[in-house]
Amino acid sequence: MSKDLYIVATPIGNLEDITLRALRVLREADLIACEDTRQTRKLLDHYGIAKPVTSYHDHNEAERAAELIERMERGESIALVSDAGTPLISDPGYRLVAAAIAAGITVVPIPGPSAVMGALVAAGLATDSFRFCGFLPPKTSQRRKVLEEWKQESGTLVFYEAPHRILETLEDIAAVMRTRPIVIARELTKLHEEFLRGTAEELRATLAARPSVKGEITLLIGKAEHPEPDATPLEEAIRALEAGGVSRMDAIKQVAKARGLSKREVYKLTL
Repeated sequence: MSKDLYIVATPIGNLEDITLRALRVLREADLIACEDTRQTRKLLDHYGIAKPVTSYHDHNEAERAAELIERMERGESIALVSDAGTPLISDPGYRLVAAAIAAGITVVPIPGPSAVMGALVAAGLATDSFRFCGFLPPKTSQRRKVLEEWKQESGTLVFYEAPHRILETLEDIAAVMRTRPIVIARELTKLHEEFLRGTAEELRATLAARPSVKGEITLLIGKAEHPEPDATPLEEAIRALEAGGVSRMDAIKQVAKARGLSKREVYKLTL
């Protein structure tokens, strides 16, 4: 193999979900850079791959990227993997890829598993246009602000969410997006894989009735095909946002944007 950087997608649960090309690259690379060496070692041991590994994660990314670039400039090939799925998708790797390109090193994608694509194709929502939005903010006020900004999005929205926040997130989606179709894809490709479909309010009730919610979650919100004009009085809409922790000026901006009005118009109308 040449002194390239290979971005290798690995299984998100089921170890059979790996390509022949990915296995070949992992066997031939001089070094495998991974988020958690223990997690990657399980995959390598399963396929009998004995290659040196090094950690590459959020806390050492800047320092380790420089080291890896030096090794590739000396002629070594490096495979970058994440704990699961496609590297860089809400995972570390951007700095390394950018540095490799700047150094004239070829970056080679080795496509494969992705929770985003797996959830999207089985959700039953529109796939002609979609937006992957990573993780929603952890705080309610910030989360509702983001949801308001995407309220009129014409494509399917895809998020990752932590199980301990999913009930609060669904409550916020119900408040902002009301009855838009929601799909929760949980534990994709694993033994307890599950798809839940309904409105945010319905799915919150379903999950709230369980002793606990566990597992990796991909959350999808169906597109706003025919968004209805919001008939809520301006002052009431602003106060609802303020109740969620949004400042009054930010609330005025969000309401103005959603109604197709200028910030000044909304401000005058609420005086």
